Amino acid sequence: MNAALPEVSSRKHQIFSLAEKLAPERDRWIERNRFFYQEDLKYLQFLIPAGSRILELGCGTGYALAALAPSEGVGVDFSPAMIAVAREKHPELSFIVGDIEDASALGALEKKFDVILMSDAIGSLDDCQATVRSLHALCHRDTRLIVSYYSRLWEPILALARACGLQMPTTQQNALSSEDIANLLDLGGFEVVKREWRQLLPRKLFGLGRLVNSYIAPLPGIRRLCLRSYLVARPLGQPMLPAPSTTVVIPCRNERGNIESAITRLPRFCERMEVIFVEGHSQDDTLKEAYRVQAAYPDVDIKVLTQDGKGKGDAVRKGFGAASGEILMILDADLTVPPESLVKFYDVMASGKAEFVNGSRLVYPMEDDAMRFLNFLANLAFSKLFTWLLNQRFTDTLCGTKVISRRHYTMLQANRAYFGEFDPFGDFDLIFGASKLNLKVIEIPIRYASRTYGETQISRFQHGWLLLRMVFFAFRKLKAL
Repeated sequence: MNAALPEVSSRKHQIFSLAEKLAPERDRWIERNRFFYQEDLKYLQFLIPAGSRILELGCGTGYALAALAPSEGVGVDFSPAMIAVAREKHPELSFIVGDIEDASALGALEKKFDVILMSDAIGSLDDCQATVRSLHALCHRDTRLIVSYYSRLWEPILALARACGLQMPTTQQNALSSEDIANLLDLGGFEVVKREWRQLLPRKLFGLGRLVNSYIAPLPGIRRLCLRSYLVARPLGQPMLPAPSTTVVIPCRNERGNIESAITRLPRFCERMEVIFVEGHSQDDTLKEAYRVQAAYPDVDIKVLTQDGKGKGDAVRKGFGAASGEILMILDADLTVPPESLVKFYDVMASGKAEFVNGSRLVYPMEDDAMRFLNFLANLAFSKLFTWLLNQRFTDTLCGTKVISRRHYTMLQANRAYFGEFDPFGDFDLIFGASKLNLKVIEIPIRYASRTYGETQISRFQHGWLLLRMVFFAFRKLKAL
């Protein structure tokens, strides 16, 4: 990298000259604005699991990259002075002098990363779209591109802070809203899976900043006023392997009359399909019936397990733990979600259009008595709350049919300690886990039928209390960081 930068714009020359000048002072500026940088870093640590392989573009002195605790960390910056400081302070990481708009500089990396981080660097690019598109060579199927930037609404305040010597000097940056960045990511072949806004108060102010940023800044109608925006995107056009195998897990307790129908109605939508009944200490010979059906249909790969604990969540975890399929599905044994609809879930997962699929019972008209009226109203209200809490559209969190790949479920298991064993029904364990992993979520409308055997095992009061409890839990774990 030549210090003269002969073939770039005059603005980039200015950015380069300022970076070279500020390199010895950059970490002191970070220390002077410690609260802002700590808040920013805290959210990045929420988005990026420790131990990831991380590439930071426009890494500066490597402050953020080092704090993210990567298993392999590579930083790229076009300022030799910045890279010199980064190498001295963080010798355990790799730092490269290079222009991130130069495809040959990125191509020389010759590896793929779990996370590519662009923290403010997008503001200095001459061609954002071309740069984003060039990143595909560094991505595998599960790579997440994270772009953080500041809100243009704050420009007058930031200009005043720079004039007063409270903020590090900068040159003219690209005028990009979060919508503009989302559009550039789309043009570059990336799909946004999460958007968030943080830091309504970037100063500590005797603890008031922490309180405001945790409990007020995330609120609807207010969060768009925050200083920082974050977009998480995934590369498009990477479907699963051809004809992936599937495991259908069927938790069943007091569902003897539905066991055989679950098998006879289940379409054979892939060549390698496994069905696992997980029986939950029934009083109506459900376990005996499951073994009878297993013997009666030897052409179907049926396994029968008895859960160790209680609740659907325990049954799902046991079934998924024993599964061999590449796609994992849940089918409730009451068959109110038709087994025939699972082919739609399979097609969406196999195509790569989604990484987590949730059924929605609230689109098509329901059969009489399929869902009580108060339950229906509660589901509609809570769908709005959970869409906001999860930054992804969810209309029916308690629909029992959910689908995830075994690869992503393994990742969810590894990160389960963040939420803990909090959910006896299992729905929110998967939904919150998928959100934390930044998975692409799609909902599929299904026709919700009435029971033909047995009785529902959830009362409207348990249902409502569970939803209320999960709202507060999600706010604390996903918003009030």
